[in-house]
Amino acid sequence: MFRLNHQLSASVLAVVGALAWSGLTAQADHDRRDQDQNGSRIRKVFVIAMENHNWTQPNPQSSPQQIFLNPAAPFINSLVSGTSGISDQVAYATNYQAAMLGLHPSEPNYVWAESGQAFDTLGTDDDPYHANCTDDTNIHSDQHLTAFLTKRQRSWRSYQEDANVDLTTNVPLPPASWLFPLFSHSGNFTLPAINEYNYTTQFNYAAKHNPQIFFNDTNGGCPATKTQLYPPLQQLALDLQTGHLADYIWITPNQYNDQHSILRTGYGSLGTTDQAAIAQGDNFLARVVPRIMASDAYEDGAAILLWWDETEGGDTAQFTIPFIVISKNARANAGGKPYTNAIKYSHSSFLRTMQEIFDVDPDDGFPFLGDAVNATDLRALFKPGAIK
Repeated sequence: MFRLNHQLSASVLAVVGALAWSGLTAQADHDRRDQDQNGSRIRKVFVIAMENHNWTQPNPQSSPQQIFLNPAAPFINSLVSGTSGISDQVAYATNYQAAMLGLHPSEPNYVWAESGQAFDTLGTDDDPYHANCTDDTNIHSDQHLTAFLTKRQRSWRSYQEDANVDLTTNVPLPPASWLFPLFSHSGNFTLPAINEYNYTTQFNYAAKHNPQIFFNDTNGGCPATKTQLYPPLQQLALDLQTGHLADYIWITPNQYNDQHSILRTGYGSLGTTDQAAIAQGDNFLARVVPRIMASDAYEDGAAILLWWDETEGGDTAQFTIPFIVISKNARANAGGKPYTNAIKYSHSSFLRTMQEIFDVDPDDGFPFLGDAVNATDLRALFKPGAIK
């Protein structure tokens, strides 16, 4: 089992401790009872969204670098090589492809993972609203996953790094002050405030990496109103400790911790290269994944899904997207290695699987969303019975 190599300071824990979401207590207890009654079926999912790198790509492409076998991503590669110590809890895809040709840039891929289509976001990374609160890429549709979860009375939350924090001190705002994070922002905290993962003052929240914020029924409208659906990332540590967790949990690091952007001051010996961006994101995962694995939710069979948004440099079958499952319900493989297969998957496969896990599929009166109706689900990456 991994060991956490970083602990939140007592002062940060004290602040985070004030942010408990007591409204989920009954739901968490209900989920545990469900888990006991249904054995190995997955009841909670943590999605960690990463950025802008292929799993494998044609040689000699060197920009950006691929993730597989890259020494700048030792944690990620330890998961799939079998050297992490949890081989029996890892499964990964070797043929996860773009959902459609030209599905770029980031934003339409996030929207696709939520709805099975891009709506009007294809070719743009715009925020959902203009500064004057007129629609930009705001989507007026309830045909998306978290809307279905709400109708099914299943809970969801989107933890967004650098959202709902004081942008001077990096202290999380009190829950009563949390707003729907409609607009992107970047800059620098004032020292001594720093980011706990990369130890710099830089912050960079991007709405384009927050899929639920593009739908009118899950973004609260404009101007921004109060919400408990988009807590700051610091809240996750407390929620894992207390068990006050939603069923579906989306986690987006800021753009320096998700492999998207290079820190202004560089990252160790890798400087300001693409390898530095890869290493920054690998470091984030190496610290957040063990934190989730140490929770009761994980012990009860929750799945952690490491998800990347898009291919870079091409959309053909030669460009594959990383996709990794970490769960006690991951499919086991003979010989002590993580399980893998070459089935063609895409974000449509991801979405179809989420609908099946959370009972918002045709068996329960909900349509498969968009292209999910045509996709192969991800059940082959899980033990039999983990997905209905």
